[in-house]
Amino acid sequence: MNRYSNDGSASVEVDGELVQQAQKAPEGDLRAFETLVFRHQRWVIANCRYITRDPNNAEDLAQEILVKAFFGLRSFEGKATFGHWLKRIKIHHCLNHLKKHSGQSYVGIDEDGVSGSDQLKVQITAEQLAEQLSDRLVIGAILDSMSNSLRVPLILCDMDGLSYEEVAQSLGIGLSATKMRIKRAREEFRERYEQVQETGLKAIGK
Repeated sequence: MNRYSNDGSASVEVDGELVQQAQKAPEGDLRAFETLVFRHQRWVIANCRYITRDPNNAEDLAQEILVKAFFGLRSFEGKATFGHWLKRIKIHHCLNHLKKHSGQSYVGIDEDGVSGSDQLKVQITAEQLAEQLSDRLVIGAILDSMSNSLRVPLILCDMDGLSYEEVAQSLGIGLSATKMRIKRAREEFRERYEQVQETGLKAIGK
């Protein structure tokens, strides 16, 4: 599902060169950093939208993340790739946004009220599904329909490429719970994707 990553070896090398240029640039010279922004902004916005399920604030969140990256760039030591470092900033910022605006706590998926909570789920109607014009939009609609407790771990693992251990640490939950949630999230996503495809075909055939 990771359609926005720029973590290919050639891309990582270019990022590294741009980071060095940005770090050495005189005050006011933002050319290298602006190029980094251009290379990464699209997937940052997309992931902000997927994690928070808030398309109206996704661009604002992305800008806040990129501002944090700008001010933190001088201290960036290159122990990880720039893309991975930026992902960590993005994840932390988006999770804080979720907690602040929805009071989200990553409760167990089998606890009472989780699976049926109206605050955690958005139902997809047949009309909405029929209006989907691309696979990316279908993926977004399905992710929107999933609970936070399943959607967020799935995105961190399968979009951001975090290990189970990193996802568990980011969410403050146990490793076994993390593995269970990701497994169930993948199953639910696959099931809903197949349903969407079937519904879409029927709608087109009418």
